[in-house]
Amino acid sequence: MAIRSLIKGAEAACGTDAAGASTFGNATVVRLVNDSTTNRLVTVIDSVGGSTTIGSFTLVGGSVEHVEKQSAHAIYAANAAVKGCKVGYSQ
Repeated sequence: MAIRSLIKGAEAACGTDAAGASTFGNATVVRLVNDSTTNRLVTVIDSVGGSTTIGSFTLVGGSVEHVEKQSAHAIYAANAAVKGCKVGYSQ
């Protein structure tokens, strides 16, 4: 079954460092899209400006991923071509 996203916020470019990271409105699910053809590293940290990495992964160029996280956790990417939006799941 395909995942359908309930859009709960405006799409915005990801910050490119911990200081520019975003919680995407304290989202627990964020839809990420990599608008470029280049693979980009995405990092989840404990808070905006935080220094503890929760995890990271490579978002393949042209792909979409849904990231589940705690509301205070923040996301940044290696390039602003990665955009995110607060979402919920629907079936």
